[in-house]
Order: sequence, then structure tokens, then C-alpha cells
Amino acid sequence: MRREWVIGAAIVGAAVGVAVADDSAGIRTWRQVRQDLRVAEARVAELEARIEVREGEAAALKSDPLALERAIREDLGLARPGEIVVRGLPGTPRNP
Repeated sequence: MRREWVIGAAIVGAAVGVAVADDSAGIRTWRQVRQDLRVAEARVAELEARIEVREGEAAALKSDPLALERAIREDLGLARPGEIVVRGLPGTPRNP
């Protein structure tokens, strides 16, 4: 009985080894799909965070007249009388 169990375990072990080594068995494809899924989930989390920021900005524009005015003036490069518009180089970060 013990010998049959050892032979069975060896056969299963050999089958698993062949499946891992064989490209057509799907094990490598499965591992790649899992990796792709992790990358996609990270991207989704990043995009959800960006959506949350944008929703906050939209809410501020709807409820705060000063935020709306500031956004319009920034987009159009306008200034109130007596103000000076200072523009940075394209691509440089700005502090809100």
C-alpha cells in the first residue's frame, strides 16, 4: 500500500513538473494573466483616486464662487485690475 502511494505521488509530481515546464499547458499563461491583473488593478486604483480629486474640484466649482472665478481666470489668463499675471514655463509644477 505504501509503495502504491509513493508511486502515485511520484506520478502526480511528474505531471505537475511537466505542466510547469510546458508552455502549452497554460501554467505560464495563467501566471502572466495574474501579473497583468495586478497591474490593471493598480491602474484602476490610480484612476479612481484621480476621479475622486476631480469630483472634489467639480464640487468646489459648483459651490464656491471664488473657486470658479479662480479657475476661469487661470484658464483664460485673466487678471483683475491691478493684478499681474505671472506664467511659468510649460510643464513646471504649480502650487495651488
